[in-house]
Amino acid sequence: MSTNQISNPNRQTDADETAIHDHWVLFLVEGFVLVALGFLAALIPSIGDIAVTVVLGWLFLLSGIVGLATTLWARHAPGFVWSLVSASLGILVGVVLIAQRTQDLYGAPIGWPFEEIGSLWLVLAFFFFIEGFASIMLAFEHRRQFSGRWAWMLASGIIDITLASFVIFGFRGASAWIMGLLVGINMIVGGVSLIAMGLNARTKSARSNWS
Repeated sequence: MSTNQISNPNRQTDADETAIHDHWVLFLVEGFVLVALGFLAALIPSIGDIAVTVVLGWLFLLSGIVGLATTLWARHAPGFVWSLVSASLGILVGVVLIAQRTQDLYGAPIGWPFEEIGSLWLVLAFFFFIEGFASIMLAFEHRRQFSGRWAWMLASGIIDITLASFVIFGFRGASAWIMGLLVGINMIVGGVSLIAMGLNARTKSARSNWS
């Protein structure tokens, strides 16, 4: 095995670490946005299923757009593909929920793509499961690159899959407000994990600047 073959993985790891440290602010920004949106989702008053679902749709859409922007900005950080999947999923679910309730209120035109999409619990179960899987894979990517606080992201993924199980087996008949509470938990936990990773990256960046 040549010296170049040995050093290339090390250079890749250094590049990934640099990408994480250089974009720690993005982790914090996305994390705080998710926490704020999570509290909004959890505190939605019980004003009717249609209104709650529309609000949740807009919260998903906003969180997905923020996630997509930060993912593309920090595209050299580990787990780019899984971050892209997570952000795109948030946008998709947001569009589906908004479009579905618009259809319920005003009727669906011929060929409307979301006509048979199903109820809120089905959409959220799908989101929680895919989001949980993506978060777990993202955590392993960060662990592989020696990124601190990756366990927070792993815990977030496990909680998401647990929420998916709750929705499927326990809350299928629950009100939209309860679903909003579950969405709030999802966003708050995900946001806290990003904040923890961002603070860890900031600390390491500060240490490297002083050394």
